[in-house]
Amino acid sequence: MVAATDSSLDKQKAFATGYPVGRLAATVERLRHEVRSAQAEADGRALIELAKGILVERLGCGPAQAARQLAELADQAKVTPLELAVDVINQSARDRLSDVTGAFLAGAQDNESPSAPRAESERSAAVRLREAESGALAAPDTQAVADSLLQHALTPLGAVAVAIWTAGSDGSLTLAGSAGFSPAEAGRWRYVPPGVVTAARTSLTQRRGQWIGSLAKTGLPSIGQHHFPEGGRAALPAGTGGRVHGVLEVVWPTPLEPQSPQVIRQVEALAELCAHTLETYAFVHDGDTVSEPRVLPDAAELVDLADGLQDPALVLVPYLDDGHLVDFHIHHVNSRFLDPAGRPRGLVNGALLLEAYPMAAGESELFQRVERVYATGEPFRAQRMNLTALVDQVALASVADISISRHGNSVLLIWRVEDETARLASLLQHAQRLGRIGGFEENLLTGEITWNGQLFSLYGRSPASGPVPLEELALHAHPDDAVAIGRFLRTLLHHRRPAAAAFRLQRPDEVTRHIRVVAEPVLDADGRPFVLRGAYQDISAQHWTEVALAATRDQLAHTEQQATERNRLTLQLQHAIMPPTQAPLRAPRLDVAVRYRPAETEQLVGGDWYDAVLLPSGLVLLCVGDVAGHGIEAATSMVVLRNALRGLAVTGAGPGQLLTWLNSVAHHLTGSITATAVCGIYDPDSRTLRWARAGHLPPVLVRDGEAVSLPLLKGLLLGAVPEVAYGEDEVQLAVDDTLLMYTDGLIERRDRTMEESMTQLLTTVRAAPCTLDQQLDRLLTYSRSDTDDDTCIVGIRVS
Repeated sequence: MVAATDSSLDKQKAFATGYPVGRLAATVERLRHEVRSAQAEADGRALIELAKGILVERLGCGPAQAARQLAELADQAKVTPLELAVDVINQSARDRLSDVTGAFLAGAQDNESPSAPRAESERSAAVRLREAESGALAAPDTQAVADSLLQHALTPLGAVAVAIWTAGSDGSLTLAGSAGFSPAEAGRWRYVPPGVVTAARTSLTQRRGQWIGSLAKTGLPSIGQHHFPEGGRAALPAGTGGRVHGVLEVVWPTPLEPQSPQVIRQVEALAELCAHTLETYAFVHDGDTVSEPRVLPDAAELVDLADGLQDPALVLVPYLDDGHLVDFHIHHVNSRFLDPAGRPRGLVNGALLLEAYPMAAGESELFQRVERVYATGEPFRAQRMNLTALVDQVALASVADISISRHGNSVLLIWRVEDETARLASLLQHAQRLGRIGGFEENLLTGEITWNGQLFSLYGRSPASGPVPLEELALHAHPDDAVAIGRFLRTLLHHRRPAAAAFRLQRPDEVTRHIRVVAEPVLDADGRPFVLRGAYQDISAQHWTEVALAATRDQLAHTEQQATERNRLTLQLQHAIMPPTQAPLRAPRLDVAVRYRPAETEQLVGGDWYDAVLLPSGLVLLCVGDVAGHGIEAATSMVVLRNALRGLAVTGAGPGQLLTWLNSVAHHLTGSITATAVCGIYDPDSRTLRWARAGHLPPVLVRDGEAVSLPLLKGLLLGAVPEVAYGEDEVQLAVDDTLLMYTDGLIERRDRTMEESMTQLLTTVRAAPCTLDQQLDRLLTYSRSDTDDDTCIVGIRVS
């Protein structure tokens, strides 16, 4: 136990001499110190008395002589009598605690918590474990066990709280005992329902220890998560003999570093100590914790339960080897069980599960599921699981509904296997229901007719009204289908061949259904039909689907015809305004050439346009543009902009002003279309070109074998806003200079940027052929555009 230091007692005495309240506090602290010392002395005395008893048995001496012998041996070994007593107990017990403490002794001192008092840190790990065991065995309930574990074994390791969970048969967890948590926190966590994933639940499910550095990083909820949010956790299954009775959960206040194997083995030994306690006590929580001895169901009761079942059942009990679960004894099989090998039940009873049915280890992991249910107590249910290990394949199917549950120390395995015939009949019924099929059989000799329930439903008749003979089929069908029904009956009865027909069934509820009937005759020895078998199928949905599909095909054909006509008219309009080839423009000292390449796909007819006009003033108007969109709207919008620009150019205004006016036309007079354009006014006398752009690519100038793109002037695309001012630039041309205006259909590609495409264009136009026409043809030929868009080019060469 923790003892107060001399310095702390001196401080308390000094405090007490000056204040009455302080004198009372010092008295309380002194009494607490005496209680802790008495508890430590009592725990140690119990271990010393146990060691004395071992010496009495080993040496054949009396208690007094054994006490003297223990004191002399402790003095010779330079250890305390308590440490020597624990060593004697470990050598005699040879249990899990002795194994753990033997490996732990060398490194126990290194793992002491820095905050632990000096008197506690000097005590060996072996003493702590044996004191914890002694306190647990003497504890009246699991709550006292948790107090003993925290006080003797876990506090020196730096832990601040401990929780002992018991596992329910339904997979739930109940807080059997705790220490270091507030009563309110323990009350909130007294029960964890099945399916809630906590740190303890994960350890129970996986049946292995969970060492968590920081609970907050995992996101797992658990007891004390708000008090120690960044603290570490250890959750270990508490089990013996292959069965997990619960979980031991230990809490550290700060993040937990990886622990040494000695510390891990020590905490595992404490978990095994908890398992013995949980096996002894059952816990009932209703307000305060109540503990009472656990009463395990007797195997005889489980045998009676299995014998009362109508399905095959096995009662299994664990088979342990050196404390480890290795197999299950088949304690009992009920009368419904049939051994696949034909062995009588008497030979199966008492056999080991894996020896009698070795396939259970691999097939569907049956043995592993039984082992898991026995370990955790959580039942297992499954439908249509392979079970060939326990089922006769000659007579029965290999699928079954499985139920595995633990009762006390035994496991009950129940399964239900479907007969193959019944299973196929069930499948047939479902197929008939889903396919809306009804079957029938008609005996021509006796007049007996058999219908299934689905056929009565198709006819809209109750079973009490009786079935309809095939010869009266026409009376229940639409009159227009009488010929088809007559041909069906003649083929079936006269020609004695299978036949089929489709007709409209008129039901008593005035609902008309489209039905297909298929039938075949069964012939006797003389070749005469005596039985008719067949089926009706409701094909109404298929019929109306076919009707809708036919209407859709007609509508689609009409739409395609309209689209084709629309594209043809668009192309005619476009070619009428801008033919692919055009007579050259006659201008003084200037060669002008234009090219237009329509889109290869007719549906992509666009609004690209160009113009080259000799104005009355002697100046030359040069422009190209691209209206957004495709189809007849884009083509008609292109016509508006092209003709408007021609009319505006007669005023003598510059290209910037022309584009400002053209923007107003696009925004106000054409339904707010948008377009790009570049416009130039060339003066043949001064060889100057004034130009402006509205969101379009700038012209390209070719001079002396070099090609450059003109500056990118500021200018918004046409039609975007009501009022826009466009800037102008002027370029002085020389003899043999070539200037090109074009739309983006010449260079645009899906797999590269516009800058890369421009670089490729400049490289192509540097090698200039002899004439301007040849140069424009070469540009169209070597164009790498892949967007299948329209393309317009206007080129001039100064002569």
